[in-house]
Amino acid sequence: MCQFHALLGPRVRLCRFVINIRQIRQKMAKSKFEYVKGFELGDKCLPGCWIVVRLDGKCFHKFADTHEFVKPNDERALKLMNHAASVVMKEFRDICLAFGQSDEYSFVWKKDTNMYNRRSSKLVSTVNSLFTSAFVFYWRQYFEAVQLKYPPAFDARAVLYPTNETLRDYLSWRQADLHINNLYNTAFWALVLKKGLTTTQAELRLRGTVAADKNELLFSEFGVNYNDEPAVFRKGTALLRKAAGDGYGPRQVVVPFHADLIGDSFWARHSEVLALGAPGPCDAGDLARLAET
Repeated sequence: MCQFHALLGPRVRLCRFVINIRQIRQKMAKSKFEYVKGFELGDKCLPGCWIVVRLDGKCFHKFADTHEFVKPNDERALKLMNHAASVVMKEFRDICLAFGQSDEYSFVWKKDTNMYNRRSSKLVSTVNSLFTSAFVFYWRQYFEAVQLKYPPAFDARAVLYPTNETLRDYLSWRQADLHINNLYNTAFWALVLKKGLTTTQAELRLRGTVAADKNELLFSEFGVNYNDEPAVFRKGTALLRKAAGDGYGPRQVVVPFHADLIGDSFWARHSEVLALGAPGPCDAGDLARLAET
């Protein structure tokens, strides 16, 4: 018995030492300066709402010109944006969908998520910092011969959407915005790059035109059918989480889709998104698109 206590003694003293250290730290943490925590504003998002964190490139016209992006669409830049967004989705399983176009990306958090206790500042800052760092980290993978000349920046915000309908309307708005801007840019840069107009002349030529006018201009003067342009340019990219099986069992993958989000067919095919269900299975087309990314 004496030998047992002799062996146990040092362990007991070590435990008491650790406990004392913890007590000292707790007392130090509760110093007279702790009152400043009361100045932090509560920013918990309302429960039961979809949380959308949208990122926009800061001064990206300048960034694109400085790094000589291809006009009107640079496929390298779009693939890099998609890659950075997929990094974010792989990190946060509660993001059920992301939609990207041009220099922006929207990340849809499940309406029942409790990530970071639904604190808006935490969700926004973490998504933004991870996306931006991934954009820089994978730059050389897509712009092999182009040196990154200065750090890019993105601003971000969180917006709540209370119903499935309002969430769908938000995504429809972003895709409609893409269509309007891309049709204009396709016609604008055709006039500049193929017809030799100055940017001022091209702007004057397109002033007051509607979508039908721009489609007619592209087809009659340049032989371009806008509907034949790559879907990624016309519809953007929706990233969804899907279940894929392999020799090691099922796993989740992030798959890109260049589809119409305004109609019902996309949501019928991927009903698990709004239903908060488990990721749906990959088909052959999904795997093919995944291999291209």
